[in-house]
Amino acid sequence: MKSQKFTITADTGVHARPATLLVNKAGQYEADINLHYNGKSVNLKSIMGVMSLGIPKGGEIEISAEGNDEEQALEGLASVVKEHLGE
Repeated sequence: MKSQKFTITADTGVHARPATLLVNKAGQYEADINLHYNGKSVNLKSIMGVMSLGIPKGGEIEISAEGNDEEQALEGLASVVKEHLGE
């Protein structure tokens, strides 16, 4: 399993549009991908799960992936986070 941490710097936090981008990107991979925030973990392939976390600006998240394409999944998701949400 691989994981990477990010800080959300977008003023609106993780709202519907970037959450949809993350879920769509996660759906391109076979690996099991989870989003961790504030002691909770959800399947990153579930828009309802991601939205239920209510991640604000300044939130520290971790994305973990486990499976055959876990490295590619993390690279792809990291690019979405960095382009739309933070660092």
